[in-house]
Amino acid sequence: MYGESVYRPLIALVILAATYLGLVLGRVPGFRVDRTGVAIIGATAMVVSGAIAWDAAVAAVDAHTLVLLFGMMMLAAYLRLSGFFGLVIERSIALARTPISLLAVIVVASGVLSALFVNDVVCLVLAPLVLQVTKRLQLPPVPYLLALATAANVGSVATVTGNPQNMLVASFSGIGYRQFLLREGPIAIIGLACVFAVVWLIYRRELRTTMAPQAVESVMVHYPLMTKTLVVVAVMLIAFLIGVPVALVAISGAAYSLLTRRVNPEKVYREIDWSLLVLFTGLFVVVGGVESSGLAGDLLKTAAVAPIQRPAVLMTVAAILSNVVSNVPAVLLLKPVVLSLGEPTQGWLLLATASTLAGNLTILGSVANVIVVEVARRERVEIGFVAYGRVGIPLTILTLLIGWLFLVTVPV
Repeated sequence: MYGESVYRPLIALVILAATYLGLVLGRVPGFRVDRTGVAIIGATAMVVSGAIAWDAAVAAVDAHTLVLLFGMMMLAAYLRLSGFFGLVIERSIALARTPISLLAVIVVASGVLSALFVNDVVCLVLAPLVLQVTKRLQLPPVPYLLALATAANVGSVATVTGNPQNMLVASFSGIGYRQFLLREGPIAIIGLACVFAVVWLIYRRELRTTMAPQAVESVMVHYPLMTKTLVVVAVMLIAFLIGVPVALVAISGAAYSLLTRRVNPEKVYREIDWSLLVLFTGLFVVVGGVESSGLAGDLLKTAAVAPIQRPAVLMTVAAILSNVVSNVPAVLLLKPVVLSLGEPTQGWLLLATASTLAGNLTILGSVANVIVVEVARRERVEIGFVAYGRVGIPLTILTLLIGWLFLVTVPV
C-alpha cells in the first residue's frame, strides 16, 4: 500500500535503517539472505511503500557506474584467464632476494594493479598466489597477506577505476580520470610506503629470516590473449587520461575483448561478480527513495548543525560511516551532504579518500579484506580481528592524516 506523502520521510527512514542494519549484519536473522538480498528487499520496499515512484527508482540507478564496474571486471577476467596475474607474481619472486624485498614487491604489485583494476578483483586473484609463494619459500604468510589487502585498498585510492566507491564519486561529481589521479595519486604513493613501513615494523622479527634464491616456476600463460588484453588496457588508459568518459571507455574495451576465437565467453561471464552489480542497483534505489521522500532534506538540515563542511569533520564522519555500513553505502548516504558544500569538488575527493582508506581499519571495513581473510582461512591460515587490527588501525590513522593534509594544503 502506498503511504501518504506526509509519512513518506518516516517510511523511507524505517526502510533505510532496516536496510543498513541488514548490510552491517550481513544477513537477515532467521533467513538465508545475504547483503545483496538485503539491498534488493530494501529497494523493493522503497517502491512498494511509495517512498519513491517506479520511474524515479529506475532513474535513480546510476548506469554509468554499473557499466564502468562491469567493463573493468570483464578486462580483469581476461587477464586472469590469460595467466597475467600469476606471471606478475612469479616475476616478482624473481626480483625478491629477501623476505623484506618480497614484502616490498607484494605491496607495489598489489597497489599498482589495484589502481588499474578493481581492488576486490585483484585480491581475489592474488591472495591464493601469495599463499602459494609463502608456502614455497617457507615464510610466514600473515604479514604478506595483510600487506596484500591493505596495499590493495591504499593503491585503489589513486584512480577512478580503483574501487567501486571511487566510481560512484566520479559519476556523481564529474571529476575526470586525470584530475582524480593528480589529486589522489600522491596519496596512494605515500600510503603504499606507509603500508610497507607499518607491516615491516610490526612483523620485523618474523621477516629477519633469510631466503634462498628461487627459480621461477613455469606459469600457464596464454600470451596472445594476454598481449591483446594489455594492449586494450593501455589504449583505455590513454583514453582515460585525455578525458573520454570512463564508462564508455571501459565498456568499449570489454566489448572489443569479447571479439576472440580462443576463449569461451562463458568462462569470462563466470568471473564477473554479478551479486556486486545487483547490490549496487538496490542501493541506488534505496538512496533514491531517501532523496525522493524528502528525508534527504531533513538529513541535510541536521548536517548543517554540525561543522561537517570542515574537511577533518567530513573525513572523520565518512571514515566512521564506512566501517559501520561499508564504504559504498557511506558514499551514497553522504552524497546529499557533499552536494550542499560550498566547494563540492574538494568534498568529493575527501569523501573518496576517507571511504577508501578507512577500509583498512578492520577486516569488515573492505570487501578486499574479507576476500583475503576468507581465502587464507580455506588454507588454514587464520587472520583474526586482533592480528589484523595491529596493522590496520595505525595504518588507517596514518594514511587518513596524510590524505587530509595533502588535500587541504596542496593547491589544486
